[in-house]
Amino acid sequence: MAKLQSLTGKTSLVGVMGWPVAHSLSPAMHNAAFAELGLDWAYVPLPVRPDDVEQALKGLAALNFVGTNVTVPHKQAVMRYMDELSQAARITGAVNTIHLQDGKFYGYNTDAIGFLNSLKEANCDPKGLRAAVLGAGGAARAVVFALARAGADSVIVLNRTAERGAFLVDDLAAAFPGSHLTFAALTLESLAVLDEKIDLVVNSTSVGMHPHIDASPWPADVPMPARVIFCDLVYNPLETVFLARARAAGAATIDGLGMLVHQGAYAFEKWTGQPAPIEVMRQACLTNLKGGDKEISD
Repeated sequence: MAKLQSLTGKTSLVGVMGWPVAHSLSPAMHNAAFAELGLDWAYVPLPVRPDDVEQALKGLAALNFVGTNVTVPHKQAVMRYMDELSQAARITGAVNTIHLQDGKFYGYNTDAIGFLNSLKEANCDPKGLRAAVLGAGGAARAVVFALARAGADSVIVLNRTAERGAFLVDDLAAAFPGSHLTFAALTLESLAVLDEKIDLVVNSTSVGMHPHIDASPWPADVPMPARVIFCDLVYNPLETVFLARARAAGAATIDGLGMLVHQGAYAFEKWTGQPAPIEVMRQACLTNLKGGDKEISD
């Protein structure tokens, strides 16, 4: 791994704003990328209490930060302070990357393109696929947005509370009038009938994430079709129970690390204007995951 650069009076600053952020992999990932390219940049964790979001953003501008990533619970709260929003941020209702330019705040959602690039990296083209998305939170919104924009044949949102899935579908259907978006309650019955109707299943929930690694959003007594691709946005552990069961059933699987790396790479390129060293960023994440258990905060 490249040696980290020393900070100077000209160091360009970026970071990740959230509460908490102590266990984020993003500082290690981005600082490794800066070092690899010999850039005088630094990425720092920025713990911000929910009541201090506006003051924190003003502080970033005053301190001449180039930008910041935004993680839970601030992805929605920061939107009102943006001067401009990308299409993905506006439609999904969440900002996870901010770029400061000429005193203005530009808000982006890089989760959608990060998810799409992780699929492409795994040789999975979503165009024409029938997809099921488990969960209806912020990550699910980015996934459904990405799938609809990429030309998926249909997307069904399955959530324990069906009404929340209905809200998601209603919000995104207007942006993609040609897409077939539906919702249903996440139940044993709704999963059991997916076999011949779905080509891709995406877990966008945190079920199975460290430290609750024995949990799965897919009940053990419901078979996992071998012909279906199973994707989990959780990256700690890299192979969740959800993915392990799918692999054991003979299905192809995609873990969550690719989305983390690719959403970070898109932010990196927005800030620096240079191609991101994807493999360096991936190895930095893997090294930190192997070095100890990390909680997901990106």
